[in-house]
Amino acid sequence: MSLDQFNIIESTLREGEQFVGANFTTDDKLRIADALDEFGVEYIELTSPAASPTSLEDAKLLARRGLKAKVLTHVRCHLDDARLALDTGVQGIDLVIGTSSFLRQFSHGMAMSQVIERAVEVLSWLRAQAPNLELRFSTEDSFRSEESDLFRVYLAVDQVGVDRFGIADTVGVATPLRVYQLVSGLRRLVKAGIEFHGHNDSGCAIANAVTALEAGATHIDTSVLGIGERNGIAPLGGFVARMYAINRDLVKKKYKLKKLRRLDEMIANMVGIGIPFNNYITGVTAFTHKAGIHAKAILNQPETYEILNPKDFGMTRYISIAHKLTGWNAIKDRAEQLGLALNDDQIKEVTAHVKALADQKKLDLNDVDEILLRWANGAPEASGK
Repeated sequence: MSLDQFNIIESTLREGEQFVGANFTTDDKLRIADALDEFGVEYIELTSPAASPTSLEDAKLLARRGLKAKVLTHVRCHLDDARLALDTGVQGIDLVIGTSSFLRQFSHGMAMSQVIERAVEVLSWLRAQAPNLELRFSTEDSFRSEESDLFRVYLAVDQVGVDRFGIADTVGVATPLRVYQLVSGLRRLVKAGIEFHGHNDSGCAIANAVTALEAGATHIDTSVLGIGERNGIAPLGGFVARMYAINRDLVKKKYKLKKLRRLDEMIANMVGIGIPFNNYITGVTAFTHKAGIHAKAILNQPETYEILNPKDFGMTRYISIAHKLTGWNAIKDRAEQLGLALNDDQIKEVTAHVKALADQKKLDLNDVDEILLRWANGAPEASGK
């Protein structure tokens, strides 16, 4: 069910601010929020207003922005933070408190009974102040916490009443199997929504996010290009790509996919990084095909080797032909693009020539075009230069 009804909580303006290269100005935040809203995410999460005076003022500004997405802020489970968050006018408050032995010993220093007491106190106060406010309660470092401790907290909080429970893989230690076990266990206990926040330290963030949905989660945290603390969290583009592969029509209906490229480029520029060559959807090689057998199939039916349609994302595919792995079908396609009248035998001769040259030196598309033009002009011998 959640695979058809999932929501994205886009955290570039919260988790993303924790990326080492991020230093968003107020204007940057407005641009990011507007772009995310245009893309169509359901929620936009902001840095805690307790972080700095500017964070407080920016939260108030974004809460008044009139965005279609719901604006949330993420704060510690503490009355002082809760009061400050409530004053910003945001539509939802995301409370978090550490539950693992590491965080209880080296961060806040509370026993589990104190964690439960604090959670009930803060949530009860917020619910009394703002009955219609969307509330989420999350356990930080959930996957290094004792499951019995987690469920004690969740059940106590459920008595107060929250809109969502958050499960956080704070250090990226979880596997899909473990995510399924924990999320499905919580799903059996509560009726509220379940949000999954997964870090990518060991490369499982996207897989874990989708598995969380399969287990009954309803909301997934992402950031543009996956930026965040350390190696960040599930990237917006990667998560969207995975969900598109599961239900293309739904994802095309929910989000304006052609705006993803602008988002990736904007954030990359703001934080001073390049878009990785193999980035989901927007990487330079995401829709590049090289091997001859691949090229032939792509020319006949793109879905043979593409699970994503580049046109849906405003992208184009590219067939690389200037190399020894090229095939004659790809060379023929290039000749047709150039308007050259070469028969199949001639194309195969050109292909063999390109392969032989590529064994001797690095070629580019101009080299192949020159060879094709000379062959078309009846001077194949000159193309060996």
